[in-house]
Amino acid sequence: MPRAQWDAYDAGPGGSPLLAREDLAAVGGLPDPAAHTEAELATVLRLVSQVAPRTGTVAVGHSRDAASRTAADAFRTAWQEAGGEVVTVVDWPEEAASWLRPAQRLTADHPDAWVIAAAPLGWVQLSRRLRRSTDWDPGRTVGFAALADSRVPALAGPGTLAGLSGGAPDGGAWRVRLDCVTHFPATD
Repeated sequence: MPRAQWDAYDAGPGGSPLLAREDLAAVGGLPDPAAHTEAELATVLRLVSQVAPRTGTVAVGHSRDAASRTAADAFRTAWQEAGGEVVTVVDWPEEAASWLRPAQRLTADHPDAWVIAAAPLGWVQLSRRLRRSTDWDPGRTVGFAALADSRVPALAGPGTLAGLSGGAPDGGAWRVRLDCVTHFPATD
């Protein structure tokens, strides 16, 4: 999203990309991430391979819950075993006063792709900062199933997550198109 559109969209103090309290309250309870499945991991690996060459560089980000940490570790191990390089692993809390530091750490090495395993609300906050303050590209980003909730792109804001894709627990996939999540069934 161009800077002028962000400036018009942001209502926070000083143009902050933090979500307004009323937006957070309106969401209700987004589910916590569930443990990833092997089929989901296989889809994430396949999608990353479509974005980055098999020997490409990937930055991995995750929230601090157990399911997200485990999924991020599983991806990192599998990617490295396949000959790929993980240039950084960044974690973040679900609530932060500023999302700039993790955003900068995720993008500092200019990876070919990003992989995200996270709880939805923290990811929404971080993605807004990534889009506003870095050269991050959601079209080169692959996530685990917890991010496939239709409220995630709505909260992130217009165009913030357009192109983000990911794996579903059954081995299917999903993609954010415009600001909607489209699900694709697993294929054999």
